[in-house]
Amino acid sequence: MRVLLGVDQLSRPQPGGIGSYVTGLLRGLAEVGVASSITTLGPRGSRAPHPLIAHRTTPVGLTLLTKTWSRWPWGVGGELDVLHATSMAGPFGGGPRGVRHTAALHDLLWRDAPELSTPRGVAFHEARLQRIIRDESIRIIASSPLLPDRLRELGVAEERIVLTRLGVDEADVAAATRDEVREVLHQRGVDGPFTLSVGTLEPRKNIPTLVEAHRRARREVPDLGPLVLVGPTGWGDVEVGDAVALGRQSRDLLLGLFREAAVVAYVPLSEGFGLPPVEALHQGTAVVASTTVPSVARNERAVRVSPHDVDEVADGLRRAVAEGNDASLRESRRLSVADLTWANCARDHLAAWS
Repeated sequence: MRVLLGVDQLSRPQPGGIGSYVTGLLRGLAEVGVASSITTLGPRGSRAPHPLIAHRTTPVGLTLLTKTWSRWPWGVGGELDVLHATSMAGPFGGGPRGVRHTAALHDLLWRDAPELSTPRGVAFHEARLQRIIRDESIRIIASSPLLPDRLRELGVAEERIVLTRLGVDEADVAAATRDEVREVLHQRGVDGPFTLSVGTLEPRKNIPTLVEAHRRARREVPDLGPLVLVGPTGWGDVEVGDAVALGRQSRDLLLGLFREAAVVAYVPLSEGFGLPPVEALHQGTAVVASTTVPSVARNERAVRVSPHDVDEVADGLRRAVAEGNDASLRESRRLSVADLTWANCARDHLAAWS
């Protein structure tokens, strides 16, 4: 099976969760031994995202590619059996006769909360969704457990929908040591316990509510420590209050922060999947997540709260700390996400492509 896989998302200023999916999928495909069958396709000037997987580029840059890839199959050619679009940019067509077309769908956030996106973003994503739905030759690989039902409601046939697991394992990345984490935090004035939130700073992530909830909870539970935010700045003005914003950090430091945090809080107003909560559980750390986060919708180890209620978020933070943090509890959290590996993600994709 020869697969051509779009990786345009990795060339964007803020690859976000889709970028994590792309890099994780490539890692999983290499892990299960099919790297030689995969070729990645990115915009002009892009580099190979995985050392064991061949890469080629389109003759056009990212901007033009994003605008036109749904209509014009830039870079799609040669002998291949599967063409997979990892983002809503595409490609959705092209290739030899008989090629199987698949497209990843990560969320319907622009429909659920259009006020949290830009008008241009809403129009772009809706147009691409309709393009995918109309083309019955495209099999849709859904990365959120809530998406299959939504797609069926939109009239997509059952046989076109495949659900994939995402991964939280990091076999090729060693988490930063406790001393390394503490040194970075000390430089920003954080010593002792801390609460962590990870994600792009944008209105959808609901940071002002978390900041206020944390402030209220910390008055009663000092062991929450300061609120530390990790992630790039996105669109829109986001007030971070007295939280400590570290910006984008290396993957090894992020894993260390997940492990060392007293609590990881993730309370977006809307969410496609939500990797940070399951990444934290994989490290054995207590998690508070909003009821909008599909990744932990059925996970009993996560404390789930309404993102619209400051008091409920504050209570969730208090409850998470009260759970304790002994070795058996940390292990139960890790076991709750044990099947979320990038190798399993790769296996789900291979099944969809066969």
